[in-house]
Amino acid sequence: MHKVIRSDNVKSAIQARGWTQKDLAAQLGVTGQAVTNWMKGTDFPRPDKLLKLAAALKLGFADLVQLPQDAQPVVAFRKKAGAKTKDEHVIKAMAMGALLKALVPFLSAVPQLRRQLPDPSTEYAAIQDVVTQVRKNLGLGEGGVEHYEQLLSEFAENGAVVVPVMWGALQNHKNALHILLPQERVTFIFLNLDTHLEDFKFWMAHELAHVFTPQLAGKDEGEDFADAFAGALLFPRELARTVYSQVAGQPRAHEAAVLQAFAHEHGISLNTVFQQVNGFAQSQGLPLLKHAEIDIHKMRNSQRGKLVSETLFAPLPPSPSAYLAAAERQFHSDFFQALRRMVQAKQTGAGYVQQVMDIPMQDALALHGELAR
Repeated sequence: MHKVIRSDNVKSAIQARGWTQKDLAAQLGVTGQAVTNWMKGTDFPRPDKLLKLAAALKLGFADLVQLPQDAQPVVAFRKKAGAKTKDEHVIKAMAMGALLKALVPFLSAVPQLRRQLPDPSTEYAAIQDVVTQVRKNLGLGEGGVEHYEQLLSEFAENGAVVVPVMWGALQNHKNALHILLPQERVTFIFLNLDTHLEDFKFWMAHELAHVFTPQLAGKDEGEDFADAFAGALLFPRELARTVYSQVAGQPRAHEAAVLQAFAHEHGISLNTVFQQVNGFAQSQGLPLLKHAEIDIHKMRNSQRGKLVSETLFAPLPPSPSAYLAAAERQFHSDFFQALRRMVQAKQTGAGYVQQVMDIPMQDALALHGELAR
């Protein structure tokens, strides 16, 4: 669907500030003709300009962009610890979603029959029942180790397109970004490879929960459920029971060693094991673990392993061809194949790659060159 700026809202906001369109253009660092084209609906601002437009006029995405409610992208963030999702982040992600609509026709056929959880709950017993069924469908027993490949297969079978990106370990506010296009029934899952291995699987499971609960997308309760689902899926009740039985009544040092051993075996964070064991104890009315959460974080931070990107690529940064090969081989992603088909069929430029991936233009140019070959 063609997206246009809500010109009436923009005009009102301009007039309220005593500006002209020329003044607005100066504020945004664009030409007056660019603003005129936006207002006429013959062109649409890039995400960075849309963000500046929203900030300058104090307008939200729905006030700026004319799309039917059921056609508007729905976004959710898996944030870095301590990061806050601001209006500017939402507007930028919504703009990315609006642009991704043009890519959908170039994707391979996505499944129409999908798993959905009709009544998601964070209550302990309920979420354990849910993950038991999911693990069964994945061919896992109650104590089996969840592997990346199994999570990736669930994404593919449920109409979710995984987009591995390298957004940096510190610079970017988000670890993962979930963009649901309700009208197209396609979900894009952006996963930041510049993150620690022990956290990465949790974020994947978190995003899978969003795929299973589109009715909660973009809502706080959706984030709460996704966190609860991820922890339980990766370390369910029976595993937590086993750990608790091994540490009950034992010294703190033994407790720490057991928690670390299980975290290492399952390729997940120490905190995930800790939280799930304490959750089990609480559900049974048993004493909690001897360690406090702050102790766990100190141990975890002192033992941080490699980033996912460091295990996939040597040296860093990878060449465009190596990056695209890993996306297809390791993540079974159709995103770049679709982007390649779009670039070659429509002569789509590097600017589009930069905007839909939220990456520097220099990186987009390098990727575009590889996609256009």
